[in-house]
Amino acid sequence: MKKSIKEIAKLDGKYSLRAFEFVQEGLGRTIKKHYGDEIENESPHHVTGEQLCYSLAKLAAEKWGRMAKVLLNQVGVKSTNDFGNIVFLMVENKWMHARPEDTIEEFNEVYNFEEVFEKNYQFSNSKGTK
Repeated sequence: MKKSIKEIAKLDGKYSLRAFEFVQEGLGRTIKKHYGDEIENESPHHVTGEQLCYSLAKLAAEKWGRMAKVLLNQVGVKSTNDFGNIVFLMVENKWMHARPEDTIEEFNEVYNFEEVFEKNYQFSNSKGTK
């Protein structure tokens, strides 16, 4: 029987349920960005670890602004390596698919959280554009 994401988070203990939900939400957005309307069919859609990491950075900035790094840290995510750990826990538990050539190393230090979420953070103007 397939474990729920809540069970996976509890068993793992390193990342909160919110971290798993955030990665799952980000994956959906990343797939939609790269595949558009093709998402309608049921076959798995592949994105790279790098693509997912950058999409997650954008999602975090949109949701939490300057607090993104703090909130990610609170749920156990301190680097892109953590995104990879979550993805591969979800793959192991059949919540995501991976190709044989996919590796957790794709997520190693894709970017530095301090650089992306603090030093190079770009504020949006009132119309939501940068």
